[in-house]
Amino acid sequence: MKMSDSRSKAIQAKEDGNSLYKQKKFEEALAKYDEAIALDPTDLTFHLNKAAVRIEQKQYEKCVEDCDRAVEVGRENKADFKLIGKAFARGALAFHKNGDLLNAKKYYEKSLTEHGTPETRRKLAEIEKMIKEEEKKSYINPELALEEKNKGKELFEKGDYPGALQRYTEAMKRDPTSAVLFSNRAACYQKLAEFKLALQDCDECIKLDPTFVKAYIRKGYALVALKEYSKANDAFRKALELEPNSKEAADGCMKCTSAFMSNPEETRKRALSDPEVQKILADPAMRLILEQMKSDPKAIYEHLQNPEVLAKMEKLMEAGLVSFA
Repeated sequence: MKMSDSRSKAIQAKEDGNSLYKQKKFEEALAKYDEAIALDPTDLTFHLNKAAVRIEQKQYEKCVEDCDRAVEVGRENKADFKLIGKAFARGALAFHKNGDLLNAKKYYEKSLTEHGTPETRRKLAEIEKMIKEEEKKSYINPELALEEKNKGKELFEKGDYPGALQRYTEAMKRDPTSAVLFSNRAACYQKLAEFKLALQDCDECIKLDPTFVKAYIRKGYALVALKEYSKANDAFRKALELEPNSKEAADGCMKCTSAFMSNPEETRKRALSDPEVQKILADPAMRLILEQMKSDPKAIYEHLQNPEVLAKMEKLMEAGLVSFA
């Protein structure tokens, strides 16, 4: 039998296998691909076809074996790098489906060294992201988080704020859903005069637990340190809503009022740089109301019956931009 005839029959066997594959007759398809391999053992695509069947059958280990064999055949017969890259990518898919993310990453990387495609890069990035997420999950341990938290508390009470910060950070890695830990670390940042970082932790704490009074108070004092008195006052007022008898929150409100009274112009300048205030002042309806206030101050009380207008006016009052006195 001539080689060309053998090749022709191998191609026909492959096409028959593809037809059976589409009909989900997987065992029959495998038999046809094996027939094609016997007729032409130099073509790696026949092994890739078998690997595709293994994926459908969820025989992932056999799929990897077929992909490895495809690479061997490809190397021996100087196949196109694109095909060898495809074999590694298919093996990576099998590892992924079998829950072996590390080997999936390894095979996608091998695929890219043969032939880089946007799709393979995207899949590799997804796998790397999943690996990081799995590492984070495996690191979570509430008991160890509590140990680190207690160590952080001891260091904080001794005045070792950098040490406490390190312990709280480690505790947060062990238990990233703990609002208390974000609040505790915010306290460390405040002691270290890192007020923007303290503010970030307070916001994360509030996301985790919107009723966490201490977080609003710490947020308020961080904003006071940043001279954001209007926003600080909002935080203190929220704390008072949750805990009306909070002396810390009441003192914070007084501090904001005192800061405004001592330097009203500076406070006004900061308020005008606030995006929320800017949006209110850019509202045509609010501008009309503010103009009306100048000629007829009593007219504002009718507008205040509208809850939306009332909220906006309260924001401008807090910022020291309007007054009803």
